Amino acid sequence: MVCLGNICRSPLAEGIMNEKFKKHGVQASADSAGTAAYHVGEPPDERSREVAAKYGIDISGQRARQFQVSDFDNFDKIYAMDSQNLSNIAALARDDKDLGKVEMILNEVYPGEDREVPDPYYGGKNGFEKVYQMLDEACEKIVRG
Repeated sequence: MVCLGNICRSPLAEGIMNEKFKKHGVQASADSAGTAAYHVGEPPDERSREVAAKYGIDISGQRARQFQVSDFDNFDKIYAMDSQNLSNIAALARDDKDLGKVEMILNEVYPGEDREVPDPYYGGKNGFEKVYQMLDEACEKIVRG
């Protein structure tokens, strides 16, 4: 799960996905990263932590990290939250195999439409709720295959 700073959207996506894996008995795990190093080592934004907690998901232990080329080796699928981050990830791909792992997360709900998960950072709490709902729907599709 990859966004820009790894403090808003991608930590939520990681938390939601891991909760769904556990709920559905799927032996897998999700991680998150940002394409920029702005917040490396920081916990998720307070508003992300609050909306996750509202749904019984604790993401307070997560810490922001920057996406690395080694992530292509460590993960089967890499979901981008928006087109800019998709481009940033694709620029690090070493080959077609790496590129084949990268997709927009909302394509799980809206195949081929490349819809973006909006960055709620500069908005109010309602933006975080909206992002949660989008990611929850996408993660449910992922876990159900």
